[in-house]
This record gives sequence, structure tokens and C-alpha cells, in this order.
Amino acid sequence: MPKSSLKKTVNHRIIFVTGGVCSSLGKGIVSASTGMLLKNAGYSVSIQKLDPYLNVDPGTMSPFQHGEVFVTEDGAETDLDLGHYERFIDENLSKYSTVTTGRIYSEVIEKERNGGYAGGTIQVVPHITGRIKEKVLKAAKHSGADVLIVEIGGTVGDIEGEPFLEVIRQLKAEMKHVVSIHLTLLPYLRASGELKTKPTQLSVRQLRAAAIQPDILVCRADEHISEAILEKIARFCGVEEAAVFPAETANSIYKVPLLFEERNYSEIVQQKLGFEVKSPKLTEWSKMVDSIFSATKEVNIGLCGKYTDLDDAYLSVIEALKAGGYAESKKVKIIWIDSEKLGKDQTQENEEWTKFKECAGICVPGGFGHRGTEGKIMAAKYCRENKIPYLGICLGSQIMAIEFAQNVCGLPDATSQEFDELAQTKIVHYLPDQNADIQRGGTLRLGAYPCVIEKNTKAFDCYNTEHIDERHRHRYEFNNEYREILEKNGMKISGTSPDGELMEIIEITDHPFYVGSQFHPEFKSRPNKPQALFHGFLKACK
Repeated sequence: MPKSSLKKTVNHRIIFVTGGVCSSLGKGIVSASTGMLLKNAGYSVSIQKLDPYLNVDPGTMSPFQHGEVFVTEDGAETDLDLGHYERFIDENLSKYSTVTTGRIYSEVIEKERNGGYAGGTIQVVPHITGRIKEKVLKAAKHSGADVLIVEIGGTVGDIEGEPFLEVIRQLKAEMKHVVSIHLTLLPYLRASGELKTKPTQLSVRQLRAAAIQPDILVCRADEHISEAILEKIARFCGVEEAAVFPAETANSIYKVPLLFEERNYSEIVQQKLGFEVKSPKLTEWSKMVDSIFSATKEVNIGLCGKYTDLDDAYLSVIEALKAGGYAESKKVKIIWIDSEKLGKDQTQENEEWTKFKECAGICVPGGFGHRGTEGKIMAAKYCRENKIPYLGICLGSQIMAIEFAQNVCGLPDATSQEFDELAQTKIVHYLPDQNADIQRGGTLRLGAYPCVIEKNTKAFDCYNTEHIDERHRHRYEFNNEYREILEKNGMKISGTSPDGELMEIIEITDHPFYVGSQFHPEFKSRPNKPQALFHGFLKACK
């Protein structure tokens, strides 16, 4: 009798989260909520995102198309969903947590070019799917977690997503504890006043066509989902009724796991994984959610940037600002200020300019390129002169130094090498290993680096420690040739690299809060653990 062709795989526990009907349903929130509930039940969790697009990573993608680029501790440029994962499960993820079709194909082709397949014919199955499977199992092994949650980007039925579905099929056949969670949409027809289940049925049928039977269904809707609808979906999709969950639109993403747990979601997931069922401890998370809705004061925070038409472009910054507000019983309202429009019309009648008067504080986040920088310089000047709290992140901190050099230090031509390669007064210039000809993708200063903070500074008041590690994503740095003149005129270099060579935090002492960081503090913020600089900034915003 021939031996089975199935190769038995190490017995990791893996949850795959897929989406059907349409995109943007919230697969990332479902993945993050599942992880949060399992972690609070006492199991260790890691999460991975598999993205079907052909970019090697999101690092060179426009924020208008794909939202922010989230950076991990080890310097991986990743999809914004990894930010959701980290904020929910409070674990630092890594390069193993992000995989794209582009990276898979580039690695397989490179291996073929180097003779790694000994002249064999390279095909989607088994070579591409095999590489994807390696990435999944390597992430599970590297994390050492009790369970790995894997979100598949895109929508079931997408051509580019088919190899990922094949990997799910193979692993469900090869492993004992592989769970499929499928998120679908229940559209509401206003004319008939009802939710329709047919798109969900068809989406599950597409999964079954790939030989995948979902174990759990999560159904999204903007309207109330009745028990009768859940029973109908269970019957037509072949999923036990207890494993069909409503996911009605919530007034906070952080409330989602609590709503799931009202229907014993974590118990079903644990049973499917073969775990001993434990109740998650949700007291602290519930308190945090309560604080969101019990905030006693609304505070307007101006977010001055050039991607103001898409919230996702600054997602981690927005969530960090909100978390700082939660800790101070303040409800943060974002006032969007288009820095490009602001710079083009610098009169007081400019609609963007009038928004400053509504704001208790201004945040200028990171970015690249010259477009919109004049407006950001105006924002920094306004906050400095009018004692309005200001938080500058990466480019936002460089803008602080440029504005200060122009208007306080008497250097009107001060600028950044990024904006003008031929400028004489480069307050900001290339890092030592950077130049104009370097490849764009994956070559920035990326990931966590140490910083030493000087005592008796605003930065120290925020962190209450001298030694920190924060994540970076930049190609340019402050020019030490101008360090002395900046400090002589009142700008404090309050944080540096351990060797003192790189300026990491700058501030003005005679100001309620005027602080900028070369790093991206937003990536380490958690909804129940606000990041230090954001917390300090929100404290100062009255």
C-alpha cells in the first residue's frame, strides 16, 4: 500500500483569518481581537499578515493607496494592520510577521537564478505555495507562541490571493490544530429593510471551492443582526450556530473583543484549537474602554500634514493621540490641517490657517519630500510664538529646527538637504550611509535605536528615565554643524544617541510643550499604555 503523500508538519496551532464579499471589513481588527482574548486567557500569541500585492513591502507605497507604513522593533516596514495587532495584544512583532507576494516571488526567482532548483520547472504549486508555507511555519517557530494568527489580505476570490488559500488547505490537511475564521459582510437593503445573507453564502462557497470549510464565521453589518439570521447563515454555510458571530459596527474598535466575548467567542476559538478553555481576564481592558466613553473634556488637536484626505495615512499617530487623551480623561478630536494648502496661501484668511485657533495643540507627523513643508514651518512658528503645545515627529521635529534657525538664529536660508540638495545652510542632511543615488526600498534608518535623555528637560519629565529605545524611519538627520547655534539661541538637545552624535529629541524649555523627536514614538503606543511623549503632549493641551 503506498505511503500517504501528506507530509506531517510540526504541530503548531494556527488560526487563518480570511475576508469575503469586499475589502475593508476589519480582518485586522478580528485578528487583533482574537489575539487579545487568547492572550488574556493565558495563552501566548503572535500575529502574521500575508499580503497578496506584488510590492516587496509597503515601504515605497503611497500613503494615499495603502495608509501608513508601520515599523517593527527590528526595522521591518509593514502593513498598518501590524499596528492594530501590537496595540491589541501588546507584543512587539517582527519581520517574520509580514509577508507579501512580491517578496515570495522575488525570493523564489532569486533562488532559481542561482541554480537552487537544479533546473526544475518553477510553478505556483509547489514552489510559491511552499515558500509561503515556510514563512508561516517560520513565524510560528520564531515567536514560540502557543498560537499564531495569520491574516490573509484581500478578499476570497481575488486572483492574487489563490496561492494563500492553497496554503491554508494544505496546512489544514497536514496539521491537527488549524482553524479557519472567515469574515463576511451582511449588506443592508434599505428599500426592503433587511440584511441579506446571500453574499456570505456565496463567499463561503468560494472558500469551499478551494477545499476550505470555515470553522468560525464573523458577520459584519451596520445594522442589528438577529438570531434568526445567524441561524440561517449557520444552516446554509455548514457552520455550527455557536460558531457564527455577529460583528455589528462598534463605536470603538477597542470595544470589539468585549462584544465578541459576550457571545463566548474565546471559548469557541479555544475549543477549535484544542486548548483547555479558560476565561479571559478583561478587567483592565474594560476599564480602558470605559475611559474612552467617560472622558469629561473634548480637546481639539490639529494634525498638520499633506495626507489629510486619508485617516489611515496617520493611523498610529491618531491612535497614540487618542491614547494620550484617554489617560487624561480627554476625548481627542482631530482637526485636519492641510499643510500644502496652508503653504500656498499664507494669509490669515486661509481656511486652513483659521483652524489653528480651534486647536489646543498641534502635531506635525512624519513625511517625505518638499511638498507641504512651508505650511508645516508656519505651524511650528505659530506654536512657538503663541506658546501652543507642539509635538513634532521625525520630519515634524526637523521642521522645528529649520523654523527656529530661520526665525530665531538669523539663518533665513536654513533648510533640509531633502528639500534642496544645493542649499548652503543645511540644518538637516543625509545620514552618513545615505545619498541621493541609494535604492529607495528598505534602505532608511529603520527599527529601534537607543536614546539617552538629559535630566531636567520636558523629555525627561515625559519618560522619567534617562535610557529609552524608540523606532526610527528616516534618511536624514540634524546637522551637528548647527548644533551650537541652535542651543545658544534657546533650543535644547534633550535626547541623543548614546555616543552623543545623533540628535534624537529637541525642545524649547521656555514653552508649555514644544518637543520634537527624530524617532516615531507612535509605534509604541498602546490604548491602555499611552506613549510617553504623546501623554506629555496631551497633558499640556488645555
